Amino acid sequence: MNKKYLSTLLISSLLFGACTDLGETLYDKVSMDDYGKTPAEVQTIVSGAYATLRGYGADTPEGNGVNCYPTCEYVFFLEECASDEACIPTRGTDWYDGGRYQQVQFHTWTPDNQMVLSAWRYSFTGVSKINAIIYQVEASELSDEAKASVTAELRGLRAYYYWQLVDKFGNVPITTDFTETDLPTTSSRAAVFSFIEQELKEILPLLPTGVQYGRFTQNVGYTLLARLYINSEVYTGTPRWQDCLDACEKVTGYSLAAYFDNFAIQNETSPEIIFAIPYDHKQGTVGNYLASMTYHYNQKVAFDPNGVYQWCGNGICAQPGIYSSFEATDVRRQSLLIGQQKSAKDGSDVLMDNGEPLNYTETIENYTNALQNEGARLDKYAWAPNDAWERDNDWVLMRYAEILMMQAECNFRLGYPDAGLPYINQVRTRSGVAALTSLTEEALDKEWLREFIFEGMRRTVNIRFGTFFKAWWEKTDDPADKHTGIFPIPKEERDKNPGLTQNPGY
Repeated sequence: MNKKYLSTLLISSLLFGACTDLGETLYDKVSMDDYGKTPAEVQTIVSGAYATLRGYGADTPEGNGVNCYPTCEYVFFLEECASDEACIPTRGTDWYDGGRYQQVQFHTWTPDNQMVLSAWRYSFTGVSKINAIIYQVEASELSDEAKASVTAELRGLRAYYYWQLVDKFGNVPITTDFTETDLPTTSSRAAVFSFIEQELKEILPLLPTGVQYGRFTQNVGYTLLARLYINSEVYTGTPRWQDCLDACEKVTGYSLAAYFDNFAIQNETSPEIIFAIPYDHKQGTVGNYLASMTYHYNQKVAFDPNGVYQWCGNGICAQPGIYSSFEATDVRRQSLLIGQQKSAKDGSDVLMDNGEPLNYTETIENYTNALQNEGARLDKYAWAPNDAWERDNDWVLMRYAEILMMQAECNFRLGYPDAGLPYINQVRTRSGVAALTSLTEEALDKEWLREFIFEGMRRTVNIRFGTFFKAWWEKTDDPADKHTGIFPIPKEERDKNPGLTQNPGY
């Protein structure tokens, strides 16, 4: 399926994913007695669930005052700024916003932090909408076999949201019945883990096979199962390294691409991408504007000869030391932008509004009062001078390099470091750095950082390797009870549902 076709389905099928009111009739647009019989009609229904992956704006009923975009505000921001990878410095009066970003940087977040609410709302809104769509499919006149096939993809997407929830919040309600009217109660992190595992095992034989871009296939299911297992010791206390390796072996049909092909404007052609969220601003997709949140206000002069590039907010950037952690030959270092910016029109130095050069530095001298040019900028996804506010790069959720890194790590964890070397060295060689001759935990940790810089994975890796709880730039050691390994249940959600038990330490 090509990107344009899939994007069209994502937009048109929002009809089916928009219902969250339990009392609302679900058949107000199309009669399910007459719809859902042809493959094209079935795909349209399923695509309503895929559309939820793009998240919601603050001005939508789902966002309800909070941006819930996995590519930007605040889901991505929360993941990245809680890790040792990125930060959003306060620059004068910019980017303070009630201290929400400072809380995340210092690991002092509270249940009323809107970034935490955004992450909760993003995943549970996705769960709710998918439950509604499953209800529609099951009420249709499709054959039992067809229903099972369709709902397998839907359950896979719901499992993806629950993986997000078990990773971020740990103890959350498990809701699968759209007709249930009682408020849900909290399930333990171990129970949520078991639910995700069981769902994936049940649906895997029913999922589409082979490489199919933008769909929840068997390859996507096994990749998600591998993610679950590699973090099993964190989630349940019991390691599942061999199970992770077994799941990785089932992912086939992919190969490493040139690194930045994965982040090109038309990146859907990459043979490495296992799962991505399609974007096409001409089709009305929204939320994919991370680039505008990182570059300085005057970056437009460097990007566009006419200086009319999209507005930029001068926000999120790399923490000091990240850029210099890359070897000079490592192509992945180009994921970060530093140095003097030059005019696209005449090559002259771009200046800031105060007349000083726009020269991005790796250092940030004062996190709570940073200069406008401090901090290496996120430059991973390709840009063009004629970019719209909403970018067209598909947002990468899973790619084959992750499979290789999981195979390297799990072999190491099982006591076979030499067996892990060929996997990690495929990743390193592609990036232009020398192959390792031995494998250590530190080498693995650093390779996870370099390979997946700014892909929303670093917090999870930090926790698995134990570095999350140690001091780093502008963060002291976390509390001894390590309760910060999961976020608090948002206050706003507990106010609506007293059956939600707050996580320990909050």
